Amino acid sequence: MTEELLVVKNLKKYYPITGGVLGGVVGLVKAVDDVSFTVRRGETLGLVGESGCGKSTTGRSLLRLIEPTEGEITFDGVNVMSLSADDMRKMRRDMQIVFQDPFASLNPRHNVEKILEEPLIVHNIGTAAGRKKRVQEMLEVVGLSSYHARRYPHQFSGGQRQRIGIARALMLNPKLIVADEPVSALDVSIQSQVLNLMQDLQRDLGLTYLFIAHDLSVVRHISDRVGVMYLGRIVELSTSSQLYNNPLHPYTQALLSAVPTPDPDAARERVILQGDVPSPANPPSGCTFHTRCPHVTDECRNVRPVFQDVGDGHFVACHLYKA
Repeated sequence: MTEELLVVKNLKKYYPITGGVLGGVVGLVKAVDDVSFTVRRGETLGLVGESGCGKSTTGRSLLRLIEPTEGEITFDGVNVMSLSADDMRKMRRDMQIVFQDPFASLNPRHNVEKILEEPLIVHNIGTAAGRKKRVQEMLEVVGLSSYHARRYPHQFSGGQRQRIGIARALMLNPKLIVADEPVSALDVSIQSQVLNLMQDLQRDLGLTYLFIAHDLSVVRHISDRVGVMYLGRIVELSTSSQLYNNPLHPYTQALLSAVPTPDPDAARERVILQGDVPSPANPPSGCTFHTRCPHVTDECRNVRPVFQDVGDGHFVACHLYKA
Protein backbone atom coordinates (compact mmCIF):
# COMPACT_ATOMS: atom_id res chain seq x y z
CA MET A 1 0.00 0.00 0.00
CA THR A 2 1.51 3.33 -1.07
CA GLU A 3 1.87 6.19 1.38
CA GLU A 4 0.18 8.61 -1.03
CA LEU A 5 -3.61 8.37 -1.05
CA LEU A 6 -4.16 11.16 -3.60
CA VAL A 7 -1.78 12.23 -6.37
CA VAL A 8 -2.70 15.24 -8.53
CA LYS A 9 -0.59 16.13 -11.57
CA ASN A 10 -0.95 19.16 -13.86
CA LEU A 11 -4.63 19.70 -13.01
CA LYS A 12 -6.31 22.39 -15.11
CA LYS A 13 -9.84 23.77 -15.20
CA TYR A 14 -10.57 26.39 -17.85
CA TYR A 15 -13.98 27.97 -18.40
CA PRO A 16 -14.73 29.29 -21.91
CA ILE A 17 -15.70 32.95 -22.36
CA THR A 18 -18.25 33.31 -25.14
CA GLY A 19 -19.01 36.50 -27.05
CA GLY A 20 -19.22 38.14 -30.43
CA VAL A 21 -22.06 37.97 -32.93
CA LEU A 22 -22.06 34.17 -33.18
CA GLY A 23 -21.44 33.54 -29.50
CA GLY A 24 -18.13 31.78 -30.11
CA VAL A 25 -15.34 31.19 -27.58
CA VAL A 26 -13.31 34.39 -27.30
CA GLY A 27 -11.17 33.51 -24.30
CA LEU A 28 -10.63 31.25 -21.28
CA VAL A 29 -10.90 31.79 -17.53
CA LYS A 30 -8.00 29.80 -16.08
CA ALA A 31 -9.58 28.92 -12.71
CA VAL A 32 -7.05 26.15 -12.00
CA ASP A 33 -3.86 26.31 -14.03
CA ASP A 34 -1.41 23.41 -13.78
CA VAL A 35 -1.72 22.36 -10.12
CA SER A 36 0.20 19.34 -8.75
CA PHE A 37 0.32 17.96 -5.20
CA THR A 38 0.01 14.75 -3.18
CA VAL A 39 -1.95 13.95 -0.02
CA ARG A 40 -0.58 11.21 2.20
CA ARG A 41 -2.73 8.77 4.15
CA GLY A 42 -3.87 10.12 7.50
CA GLU A 43 -2.58 13.67 6.98
CA THR A 44 -4.27 17.02 6.52
CA LEU A 45 -3.15 19.09 3.56
CA GLY A 46 -4.29 22.71 3.84
CA LEU A 47 -4.96 24.74 0.69
CA VAL A 48 -5.03 28.51 1.27
CA GLY A 49 -5.31 31.68 -0.79
CA GLU A 50 -7.51 34.68 -1.52
CA SER A 51 -11.08 34.33 -2.79
CA GLY A 52 -11.08 33.43 -6.48
CA CYS A 53 -7.65 31.76 -6.50
CA GLY A 54 -9.10 28.36 -7.48
CA LYS A 55 -9.11 26.50 -4.15
CA SER A 56 -12.74 25.32 -4.23
CA THR A 57 -12.57 24.55 -7.96
CA THR A 58 -9.55 22.33 -7.24
CA GLY A 59 -11.40 20.49 -4.45
CA ARG A 60 -14.53 19.90 -6.53
CA SER A 61 -12.49 18.83 -9.56
CA LEU A 62 -10.90 16.03 -7.51
CA LEU A 63 -14.35 14.46 -7.00
CA ARG A 64 -15.32 15.38 -10.57
CA LEU A 65 -18.24 17.43 -9.31
CA ILE A 66 -16.65 19.82 -11.80
CA GLU A 67 -15.07 18.09 -14.81
CA PRO A 68 -11.36 19.01 -15.08
CA THR A 69 -10.10 20.31 -18.43
CA GLU A 70 -6.79 18.43 -18.18
CA GLY A 71 -4.56 16.59 -15.76
CA GLU A 72 -4.18 13.36 -13.80
CA ILE A 73 -5.93 12.48 -10.55
CA THR A 74 -4.93 9.18 -8.94
CA PHE A 75 -6.87 8.17 -5.83
CA ASP A 76 -5.80 5.03 -3.93
CA GLY A 77 -4.07 3.74 -7.07
CA VAL A 78 -7.08 4.36 -9.36
CA ASN A 79 -7.04 6.84 -12.25
CA VAL A 80 -10.10 8.96 -11.42
CA MET A 81 -10.10 10.72 -14.81
CA SER A 82 -10.64 7.47 -16.71
CA LEU A 83 -13.74 6.36 -14.73
CA SER A 84 -17.22 6.33 -16.24
CA ALA A 85 -19.97 8.34 -14.52
CA ASP A 86 -21.25 5.12 -12.90
CA ASP A 87 -17.82 4.06 -11.62
CA MET A 88 -17.15 7.59 -10.39
CA ARG A 89 -20.35 7.46 -8.35
CA LYS A 90 -19.12 4.25 -6.70
CA MET A 91 -15.70 5.82 -6.10
CA ARG A 92 -17.35 8.63 -4.13
CA ARG A 93 -17.97 6.17 -1.32
CA ASP A 94 -14.31 6.77 -0.48
CA MET A 95 -14.16 10.48 -1.43
CA GLN A 96 -16.57 12.84 0.29
CA ILE A 97 -16.90 16.61 0.57
CA VAL A 98 -18.04 18.99 3.33
CA PHE A 99 -19.39 22.15 1.71
CA GLN A 100 -18.76 25.73 2.76
CA ASP A 101 -22.35 26.84 3.43
CA PRO A 102 -23.95 24.45 5.94
CA PHE A 103 -27.45 25.74 5.18
CA ALA A 104 -27.36 25.70 1.37
CA SER A 105 -25.88 22.18 1.30
CA LEU A 106 -28.72 20.60 3.34
CA ASN A 107 -32.14 19.97 1.76
CA PRO A 108 -34.63 22.09 3.79
CA ARG A 109 -37.51 19.70 2.94
CA HIS A 110 -35.80 16.66 4.49
CA ASN A 111 -35.29 15.99 8.16
CA VAL A 112 -31.81 15.09 9.43
CA GLU A 113 -32.52 11.36 9.37
CA LYS A 114 -33.44 11.45 5.68
CA ILE A 115 -30.41 13.66 4.86
CA LEU A 116 -28.00 11.28 6.57
CA GLU A 117 -29.67 8.12 5.24
CA GLU A 118 -29.44 9.26 1.63
CA PRO A 119 -25.78 8.29 0.99
CA LEU A 120 -26.51 4.78 2.32
CA ILE A 121 -29.61 4.46 0.11
CA VAL A 122 -27.75 5.72 -2.99
CA HIS A 123 -25.00 3.13 -2.48
CA ASN A 124 -27.48 0.43 -1.43
CA ILE A 125 -25.92 -0.18 1.98
CA GLY A 126 -27.69 -1.88 4.90
CA THR A 127 -31.30 -2.48 5.86
CA ALA A 128 -33.81 0.23 6.82
CA ALA A 129 -33.28 -0.55 10.52
CA GLY A 130 -29.51 -0.68 10.10
CA ARG A 131 -29.50 2.70 8.37
CA LYS A 132 -31.52 4.31 11.16
CA LYS A 133 -29.09 2.90 13.72
CA ARG A 134 -26.13 4.25 11.72
CA VAL A 135 -27.75 7.72 11.60
CA GLN A 136 -28.11 7.77 15.38
CA GLU A 137 -24.51 6.60 15.84
CA MET A 138 -23.13 9.30 13.53
CA LEU A 139 -25.14 12.05 15.24
CA GLU A 140 -23.57 11.03 18.56
CA VAL A 141 -20.10 10.93 16.93
CA VAL A 142 -20.36 14.58 15.77
CA GLY A 143 -21.66 15.80 19.12
CA LEU A 144 -25.42 15.85 18.47
CA SER A 145 -28.14 13.65 19.98
CA SER A 146 -30.16 10.87 18.37
CA TYR A 147 -33.43 12.82 18.93
CA HIS A 148 -32.11 15.50 16.52
CA ALA A 149 -32.79 13.06 13.67
CA ARG A 150 -36.45 14.18 13.50
CA ARG A 151 -35.62 17.87 13.15
CA TYR A 152 -35.17 19.94 9.99
CA PRO A 153 -32.08 22.02 9.02
CA HIS A 154 -33.73 25.38 9.86
CA GLN A 155 -34.10 24.26 13.48
CA PHE A 156 -30.31 24.15 14.00
CA SER A 157 -27.60 26.75 14.48
CA GLY A 158 -24.80 27.18 11.90
CA GLY A 159 -22.37 25.09 13.94
CA GLN A 160 -24.91 22.28 14.38
CA ARG A 161 -25.71 22.32 10.65
CA GLN A 162 -22.02 21.98 9.82
CA ARG A 163 -21.83 19.01 12.21
CA ILE A 164 -24.69 17.45 10.23
CA GLY A 165 -22.72 18.11 7.02
CA ILE A 166 -19.68 16.37 8.53
CA ALA A 167 -21.86 13.46 9.69
CA ARG A 168 -23.25 13.07 6.16
CA ALA A 169 -19.70 12.97 4.75
CA LEU A 170 -18.76 10.28 7.30
CA MET A 171 -21.77 8.00 6.71
CA LEU A 172 -19.92 5.88 4.12
CA ASN A 173 -16.61 5.60 6.04
CA PRO A 174 -14.64 7.52 3.37
CA LYS A 175 -10.84 7.51 3.09
CA LEU A 176 -10.63 11.15 1.99
CA ILE A 177 -12.71 14.19 2.94
CA VAL A 178 -12.42 17.43 0.98
CA ALA A 179 -13.37 20.12 3.49
CA ASP A 180 -14.27 23.22 1.45
CA GLU A 181 -14.01 26.15 3.88
CA PRO A 182 -16.01 24.19 6.50
CA VAL A 183 -15.77 26.88 9.21
CA SER A 184 -15.70 30.17 7.27
CA ALA A 185 -19.50 30.65 7.60
CA LEU A 186 -19.40 30.02 11.36
CA ASP A 187 -18.95 32.27 14.39
CA VAL A 188 -15.36 32.29 15.72
CA SER A 189 -16.39 30.59 18.97
CA ILE A 190 -17.98 27.73 16.98
CA GLN A 191 -15.06 27.44 14.53
CA SER A 192 -12.73 25.99 17.16
CA GLN A 193 -15.36 23.42 18.21
CA VAL A 194 -15.79 22.18 14.62
CA LEU A 195 -12.01 22.12 14.01
CA ASN A 196 -11.42 20.16 17.23
CA LEU A 197 -14.21 17.76 16.22
CA MET A 198 -12.56 17.21 12.81
CA GLN A 199 -9.19 16.51 14.44
CA ASP A 200 -10.76 14.05 16.90
CA LEU A 201 -12.55 12.24 14.06
CA GLN A 202 -9.34 12.10 12.04
CA ARG A 203 -7.52 10.49 14.95
CA ASP A 204 -10.31 8.02 15.79
CA LEU A 205 -11.30 7.05 12.23
CA GLY A 206 -7.98 7.41 10.39
CA LEU A 207 -9.29 10.08 8.01
CA THR A 208 -7.34 12.04 5.41
CA TYR A 209 -8.33 15.68 4.79
CA LEU A 210 -7.83 18.20 2.03
CA PHE A 211 -8.70 21.32 4.04
CA ILE A 212 -9.53 24.39 1.94
CA ALA A 213 -9.58 27.80 3.64
CA HIS A 214 -8.64 31.46 3.28
CA ASP A 215 -7.88 31.94 6.99
CA LEU A 216 -4.22 31.12 7.64
CA SER A 217 -4.64 30.83 11.41
CA VAL A 218 -7.34 28.15 10.93
CA VAL A 219 -5.13 26.20 8.53
CA ARG A 220 -2.18 26.35 10.95
CA HIS A 221 -4.33 24.80 13.66
CA ILE A 222 -5.33 21.71 11.66
CA SER A 223 -2.85 21.10 8.79
CA ASP A 224 0.28 18.95 8.60
CA ARG A 225 1.32 20.52 5.28
CA VAL A 226 0.08 23.70 3.60
CA GLY A 227 -0.15 24.72 -0.06
CA VAL A 228 -0.57 28.41 -0.95
CA MET A 229 -2.53 29.20 -4.14
CA TYR A 230 -2.45 32.37 -6.20
CA LEU A 231 -4.41 32.89 -9.41
CA GLY A 232 -4.98 29.20 -10.12
CA ARG A 233 -1.48 27.96 -9.27
CA ILE A 234 0.24 26.64 -6.14
CA VAL A 235 3.14 29.00 -5.38
CA GLU A 236 4.43 27.40 -2.16
CA LEU A 237 4.01 24.04 -0.41
CA SER A 238 5.68 22.84 2.78
CA THR A 239 5.05 21.54 6.29
CA SER A 240 2.90 23.81 8.43
CA SER A 241 5.76 24.78 10.78
CA GLN A 242 8.16 25.54 7.90
CA LEU A 243 5.62 27.70 6.13
CA TYR A 244 4.73 29.79 9.18
CA ASN A 245 8.28 30.12 10.51
CA ASN A 246 10.08 30.59 7.19
CA PRO A 247 7.74 31.64 4.34
CA LEU A 248 9.73 31.88 1.09
CA HIS A 249 7.31 33.20 -1.52
CA PRO A 250 6.59 36.98 -1.34
CA TYR A 251 2.84 36.27 -1.57
CA THR A 252 2.98 33.90 1.44
CA GLN A 253 4.97 36.50 3.37
CA ALA A 254 2.30 39.11 2.63
CA LEU A 255 -0.53 36.77 3.69
CA LEU A 256 1.19 35.88 6.97
CA SER A 257 1.95 39.51 7.78
CA ALA A 258 -1.80 40.23 7.65
CA VAL A 259 -2.73 37.58 10.26
CA PRO A 260 -3.76 39.32 13.53
CA THR A 261 -1.64 38.62 16.63
CA PRO A 262 -2.91 38.59 20.23
CA ASP A 263 -0.12 41.00 21.33
CA PRO A 264 -0.82 44.52 19.99
CA ASP A 265 2.71 45.69 20.90
CA ALA A 266 4.52 42.86 19.09
CA ALA A 267 7.00 44.17 16.53
CA ARG A 268 6.17 42.89 13.06
CA GLU A 269 6.70 43.94 9.52
CA ARG A 270 3.57 44.41 7.43
CA VAL A 271 3.90 43.58 3.75
CA ILE A 272 1.43 45.74 1.82
CA LEU A 273 0.77 44.47 -1.70
CA GLN A 274 0.16 47.04 -4.41
CA GLY A 275 -2.59 46.74 -7.02
CA ASP A 276 -5.39 44.20 -7.42
CA VAL A 277 -5.44 40.49 -8.20
CA PRO A 278 -5.27 40.15 -12.02
CA SER A 279 -8.14 38.51 -13.88
CA PRO A 280 -7.82 34.72 -14.38
CA ALA A 281 -9.20 35.39 -17.87
CA ASN A 282 -6.02 37.34 -18.67
CA PRO A 283 -3.26 36.23 -16.27
CA PRO A 284 0.11 38.05 -16.44
CA SER A 285 3.02 36.49 -18.35
CA GLY A 286 5.88 34.80 -16.51
CA CYS A 287 5.21 34.66 -12.77
CA THR A 288 1.53 35.52 -12.27
CA PHE A 289 2.43 37.38 -9.05
CA HIS A 290 4.89 39.77 -10.73
CA THR A 291 2.34 42.63 -11.04
CA ARG A 292 2.17 42.90 -7.22
CA CYS A 293 5.57 41.59 -6.10
CA PRO A 294 7.97 43.96 -4.26
CA HIS A 295 11.00 41.97 -5.60
CA VAL A 296 9.99 41.86 -9.28
CA THR A 297 12.70 41.52 -11.99
CA ASP A 298 12.62 41.25 -15.77
CA GLU A 299 12.97 37.48 -15.44
CA CYS A 300 9.79 37.39 -13.34
CA ARG A 301 7.88 39.26 -16.04
CA ASN A 302 8.94 36.95 -18.85
CA VAL A 303 9.77 33.47 -17.48
CA ARG A 304 7.38 31.31 -15.50
CA PRO A 305 9.21 30.02 -12.36
CA VAL A 306 9.51 26.28 -11.85
CA PHE A 307 7.69 24.82 -8.83
CA GLN A 308 10.71 23.15 -7.21
CA ASP A 309 11.95 21.64 -3.95
CA VAL A 310 14.44 24.03 -2.35
CA GLY A 311 15.21 21.67 0.55
CA ASP A 312 13.40 19.57 3.21
CA GLY A 313 10.30 19.13 1.04
CA HIS A 314 9.75 22.90 0.87
CA PHE A 315 8.46 23.67 -2.64
CA VAL A 316 8.28 27.19 -4.04
CA ALA A 317 7.68 28.75 -7.47
CA CYS A 318 9.87 31.85 -7.34
CA HIS A 319 12.98 33.02 -9.23
CA LEU A 320 14.53 34.20 -5.95
CA TYR A 321 15.24 30.57 -5.04
CA LYS A 322 17.34 28.80 -7.66
CA ALA A 323 17.97 25.11 -6.97
